[in-house]
Amino acid sequence: MSVPVLNKMHMNGYDVLSVNNGPWRVCTQGDRLASFGSREEALAYAASLPGYKQRSARTRSHTER
Repeated sequence: MSVPVLNKMHMNGYDVLSVNNGPWRVCTQGDRLASFGSREEALAYAASLPGYKQRSARTRSHTER
């Protein structure tokens, strides 16, 4: 049985990760934004995005009214 390998980085508020040497993914906590073949491409994409900051549940409830 093999153990899964997770490579995870954080750039500009986004998670940049790869599982078992698969494609590199740029994600937020609840959404996958893009997949790339190399770490450098994924990091460049995350760096080009506006800064991401997760909103709290309280802030979210006030904006949804």
